Amino acid sequence: MLLSDSAMTNSSLSFCVLNLSNAETVTEFNSEKSLIPGSVLKLFTSAAALGLLEPEYRFTTKIGYTGNLNKKDGRLDGNIIISGSGDPALGSEYFYDHYRNFLSDWVTEIKKLGIKKISGRIITDDSRYDYQPVPAKWLWEDAGNYYGAGTYGLSLFDNTIEIHFRTSGEGSIPVITRFSPGVCRFEISNNLTASGNTDKGYVFRAPYSNYGWIEGTIPVNRDDFVLKASVSDPPLLLAKIIDNMLDSMGVDVSDDPSTIRIESGLTAEKVTGIAEVVSPPINEIIEILNHESVNLYAEHLVKEMGRVLRNSGTTAAGIDIVSGFLKDSGINISGLFLEDGSGLSPLNAITSRGLAELLLYMRRNAKYSDAFYSSLPEAGKEGTLKSYFRDPVFNNRMRAKSGSLTRVRSYAGYLTTASGKDLAFCIIINNFSGPPQTIVKGIEEILKEIILYK
Repeated sequence: MLLSDSAMTNSSLSFCVLNLSNAETVTEFNSEKSLIPGSVLKLFTSAAALGLLEPEYRFTTKIGYTGNLNKKDGRLDGNIIISGSGDPALGSEYFYDHYRNFLSDWVTEIKKLGIKKISGRIITDDSRYDYQPVPAKWLWEDAGNYYGAGTYGLSLFDNTIEIHFRTSGEGSIPVITRFSPGVCRFEISNNLTASGNTDKGYVFRAPYSNYGWIEGTIPVNRDDFVLKASVSDPPLLLAKIIDNMLDSMGVDVSDDPSTIRIESGLTAEKVTGIAEVVSPPINEIIEILNHESVNLYAEHLVKEMGRVLRNSGTTAAGIDIVSGFLKDSGINISGLFLEDGSGLSPLNAITSRGLAELLLYMRRNAKYSDAFYSSLPEAGKEGTLKSYFRDPVFNNRMRAKSGSLTRVRSYAGYLTTASGKDLAFCIIINNFSGPPQTIVKGIEEILKEIILYK
């Protein structure tokens, strides 16, 4: 029994299991206790986005130009403007087949206009959201790493940069060999050492900064080890990339690339459209969000709900909307404290009952049920559950979202019992000691017992 394990001596445990057919409580323990949820909080964000923005909602990023274009001599007296729409997946590796070579396509369209010289600059309009990319209650340790990438009005490539290293023996200093993409290279202090075989390296860098440093350890004797860091200014990165691509194709751009945030005095001008790229629908974005637990996508959806429904592209506005959606849906929100949309903040708190009630509501809502349900990975087969719940008893009987932070493990989703009952469940454990594998194994045993005997 998990509770009798020494790893649980100082811990808090909460779980709630509801019957989907009649909403009755099947079993519960401390179900009203507020605990840190980790990434299962993304289910609140996903549900609100499907319910309020609709499953087919899409983002459209546009490129155009201002000023006068003299087609006779190929001179543009104006700027190239890339208008961000808040698309969280623009250029993402998860959606390569959707976006493919959209940057090359944009540059090709510019060339088709006969433009040879731009007496202006490449400017990205990142004004759809506010200029506080990282939620205030996130840890400093997280914000410089890929999973702590900030949310911008114009995001790109999952707002992630790869830093490549070559490492030698124990205690040696890893050598930085390259950055990818190279245009992302920034001034960085390397305080890493090579040790062991696990990745314990952390990048520290603030949004919009040109400097950062790396602390911790990365594995020994690697020819090419990669740390993934967050990009500090994705809108400026995109402007630089387009500027470089145009230069390589012989188009002269007189001024340095920039953004609306930097060019705060730039007055609104008529933009003549050149091309655009439309995102996948948010039901597909949410499927990746929950399968792979992408914090960036969740934070984008929070700000987008704020922008669309309150004309305020802020985390605070989006969180307020998510809370309102839950309340309007009849979910018990007592004990609910939201600080972000992804669950990365350790100051979030929810109850297992509140999340189980949300799962019940979404499964019963025919309009969103299929999109929400399919966004959860199958136990032992997909996403963050691929390496867990491999016991045959879970096969085709469990879909769930996982959550993990330091001393936090949580799971929430749907079970089908051996007797044919469909259940919604949430289990959260905080402040355990010892290896997390022990806790996950204990959770597996609890859920296995529910499947077999409830």
